[in-house]
This record gives sequence, C-alpha cells and structure tokens, in this order.
Amino acid sequence: MIDLLQLIYGFFMANALGYGGGPASIPLMYEEIVPHYGWLTDEEFSNMLALANALPGPIATKIAAYVGYDVYGWLGIFVTLLATIVPSATALIILLQIMQKYRHSTVVKGMTLLVQPVIAVMMAVLTWQMAKSPAESIGIWQTLIIAAIAFFAIQRLKIHPALVILAAFVYGGLVLQYTV
Repeated sequence: MIDLLQLIYGFFMANALGYGGGPASIPLMYEEIVPHYGWLTDEEFSNMLALANALPGPIATKIAAYVGYDVYGWLGIFVTLLATIVPSATALIILLQIMQKYRHSTVVKGMTLLVQPVIAVMMAVLTWQMAKSPAESIGIWQTLIIAAIAFFAIQRLKIHPALVILAAFVYGGLVLQYTV
C-alpha cells in the first residue's frame, strides 16, 4: 500500500510541477523514479526513456504506465496515469482561462518566456545524468560520437527521432555486443 501511495505522490508531484509538457516533466520524473524512490536504475530509466520515445503518444503517460506496472502491476498503471493526467488537465483548463484573460499582460508574457531557460537547464542536467552510464560502459568517445551522429541525423538530416533511436538499438545489438 505504501508503494501505491508513493506512486501517486511521486507522479503527481512530477507532473504538477512539470511546466512545459512531457519533456519538461521528464527530469522531475527521473528524480522521483531513480534517486528518490529507486524504482529504476539509471540504465533502466535510460532504456525505458529511449523505448518510450520511439513509441507514439505522450511521453509522460508512457513513463507512468511502465513504472506503475513495474512497481504495482495493473493498479499501479491506473494510479500513475491518473496522477500524471489529472494535474496537467486541471492546470491546463485553469491556466488557459487565466492566460486568455490576461494574454496582453507583460507579466504573463515574461513568465512564459523566462521559465524556458530553467526547463532547458533541467533537460541538460538530465542529459548529463543519462550520459554517465553509456560513457562508463562503452567509453566517452564512442558515447560522444553516437550523440553527435544522432544530433546530426535529427537536426540536419531531419530524420525522425524514433528512427534514430531504432538505429541506435540496431547498432548496440549488432556492434556493441562485441565490444562491451
């Protein structure tokens, strides 16, 4: 029962405070899932995140469903999805009404612009934390080369991120199995 309450609290907090949508709530979810409650390891979180990004649909709900099931089965899925969706849906309805009413206010414009650098830093910290595991396993240079190729493929070649993730899975399965 304690795990169930922790699931509700952990996902509620991560999603209630995750301004900016699913990608912005990922670092908050990571803090709850890995260091705080220890439901997954860094490596398990990285693998789950990669797979979740390759699948269609909102990232936050996929993370919630996976961790909820892993920790508490089908009931875990139900409560983590509720804890993930309810804060966002409620906040969306309330905040959109407020922002629509005050859309010309410089305060509202400033609030929405100035929170973006904070989200960028949170994503950079998450990237750094997630890069530690492969850097230790396959080496820093191979990790950086793979990251650079992925960046180039997504940004310059405009290849869909799901295909880049799939290519990384294939590369890891075919090439890295012989070096690790």
